[in-house]
Amino acid sequence: MDVSTQVDGRTAIVRPVGRIDGTTTARLEQAITTLVSAGNARLVLDLQQVEYISSAGLRTILMAAKRAKTAAGGLVMFGLQPSVEEVMTTSGFATIVAIVDSEADARRELGD
Repeated sequence: MDVSTQVDGRTAIVRPVGRIDGTTTARLEQAITTLVSAGNARLVLDLQQVEYISSAGLRTILMAAKRAKTAAGGLVMFGLQPSVEEVMTTSGFATIVAIVDSEADARRELGD
């Protein structure tokens, strides 16, 4: 999995590509930790290029959301592929972390 990040104004965009599972979550966690530590606690997670997420990936996103909230920010996701959306819905994760349709909606959700 590759992870790219971009800080745009008050919001940081995180774009993982590939699978988010036990062998790749460390890269995602490191990217998010670096952003939040640098004062970028308003996170948009773009999942358009993620075809699979495991329970380890869900745990990483949950920890990221908690870290962002503690730093007076938040985390919003968009662009879920059907298989990823099914995991989020089935696990109840969609009721914990905001999922929206687009990057613009995610920014609005964060108050941007």
